[in-house]
Amino acid sequence: MIQLTVSVGKQDHIWGSAKAPVTLLEYGDYECPYCGAAYYVIKRIQEELEKDRMRFAFRNFPLAQSHPNALRAAIAAEAAGLQKKFWKMHDELFENQNALETEDFKKYAKKLDLNMTKFLKDSSDEKIQQRIQQDLMGGVRSGVSGTPTFYINGVRYDGLGEYKDLMFALEAEYSKMLGRNYL
Repeated sequence: MIQLTVSVGKQDHIWGSAKAPVTLLEYGDYECPYCGAAYYVIKRIQEELEKDRMRFAFRNFPLAQSHPNALRAAIAAEAAGLQKKFWKMHDELFENQNALETEDFKKYAKKLDLNMTKFLKDSSDEKIQQRIQQDLMGGVRSGVSGTPTFYINGVRYDGLGEYKDLMFALEAEYSKMLGRNYL
């Protein structure tokens, strides 16, 4: 059983209630096709599970060697996050994986009605680079070697990333957290 070394907390981008008994964390890469497929699985799960049952957190793990636009995409998401629009940019990036160039990021920022001067300034801020590096290093220390990598309540999920498999694992963890057996 491989455990997460950096717990999900205030430093993370979180969807759902902080009091939710189940936390699903993804280490992801915006240019990774497997992360792109997982994005739609997570969206479906989010639609079906109430925010008080599961919270979802995303950490950057850009595989820059394989995906040349992944780091810049992570920077765009983090810059949008400084304007409280991380999740909107996150969705734009995954829904437009074939368009991850600098001009595309500007187009998405405009679409999301971001302050463009701030977005461009923040996109070159070293603090964003440091945050992404912290995500990467935390992932490496937690045994992440590829994307997507999921953790359910701090334990790496090594099952299939298909909807039914991931949902089953989340429901099982939810039942366990409530003190019931799940079958």
